Amino acid sequence: MDVTSDRSSPRNRTREEIFRVMQGGGALTRAHLVEATGLSRSTVNHAVTRLIAEGRVTEGDPAVKGPGSGSGRPAGLLRCVPRRTNSAALDFGHTHVKAAVVDGSGHMIAQRRADLDVDLGAADAMDAAADMLGTLRRDHDVDALSTVVVGIPGPLDSASGLVRSPTILSSWVGLDPRRELEKRLGLRVHIENDAVLGAYGELRRGAGQGYTDFLYVKVSHGIGAGMVLGGEPYRGSLGFAGEIGHTPLPGYTELCRCGRRGCLEAVVSVSSVMAQVAHTHPGLGPGASPRDQPDDPTTRRILNDAGHMLGGVLSVLSNLLNPAALIIGGELGSRGGPLLEGIASAVRRDAQPAIAASLDIVPARLGENAELVGAAALAGTMALRPGGAARR
Repeated sequence: MDVTSDRSSPRNRTREEIFRVMQGGGALTRAHLVEATGLSRSTVNHAVTRLIAEGRVTEGDPAVKGPGSGSGRPAGLLRCVPRRTNSAALDFGHTHVKAAVVDGSGHMIAQRRADLDVDLGAADAMDAAADMLGTLRRDHDVDALSTVVVGIPGPLDSASGLVRSPTILSSWVGLDPRRELEKRLGLRVHIENDAVLGAYGELRRGAGQGYTDFLYVKVSHGIGAGMVLGGEPYRGSLGFAGEIGHTPLPGYTELCRCGRRGCLEAVVSVSSVMAQVAHTHPGLGPGASPRDQPDDPTTRRILNDAGHMLGGVLSVLSNLLNPAALIIGGELGSRGGPLLEGIASAVRRDAQPAIAASLDIVPARLGENAELVGAAALAGTMALRPGGAARR
């Protein structure tokens, strides 16, 4: 799957799909790839030939005789070429920054986190990210980095690279975060919406494995959706797809940070839900996190009600897109339990019966780290591409 390039021809997408299967499957024969992908032998052979020519795959060490080896001739084993190039990942949430150094296969070597107000302090947040990454590189003796993949919690104009929404990331409006971070880091930077990276993380290493069409929903201090359609992340014409947090909920008047009332995010986000929990449990105090929430009937009712409200919105999206799964992540969503039960109940009630019956609704397997894992996996994929081409 080529999520790092604008070269989106069917042939290139097929080649990247085959390469992704190889990354997750170890040493494979061409016959194994035909079976795993369902593609024709000629298509697989053409893609493998290109991957070998690009230096991304080697073929050798014949396997034992088996199906597809041809006239008893042992089939050669295909392997991804290991790369020593390290890279990095950054995840900006509304209230935190995470940084990680990443090995050549896209797995995190180490990570750090800082809690701060990202929305109102763009410069401080980017400075903190640069400092954490520098500390990680020193502590783990990571010298050269090929690229840095970054997730931000808001809409990014894919044409200009600028943050466009004055109500979601107020201090970021008009900034080009890629250029700002490249100045601080002295490295090439690739930017994505954080929910897109969460979806990519679950697709590659989490609950999305095995699905070609699913919605990843991040339920945290903000609410956003990352869509995987036909096996590839979908961003929309301007890169704004999945901004569901400011969907209006009829009958609700809670004030949202966007200036309107009754937005989904104002009713179902971590801050809103935990404020309700704290109101019924005064001992929690302000700023309580989902980790602090008690497990009692009142709290379960609050979470279940929030799930019903979110599920009503997701049922509309399910009717529109007919995904195979809804993967619920983020600080609040990945905990499952009453929130997930509420979502499932509303979707079963409101979505078209055939769509609801075929839909899996599951918590994110990567938990709160899906976005950082997705950034790391994408950084590893970019490092394996010739020249590390990035989508702008």
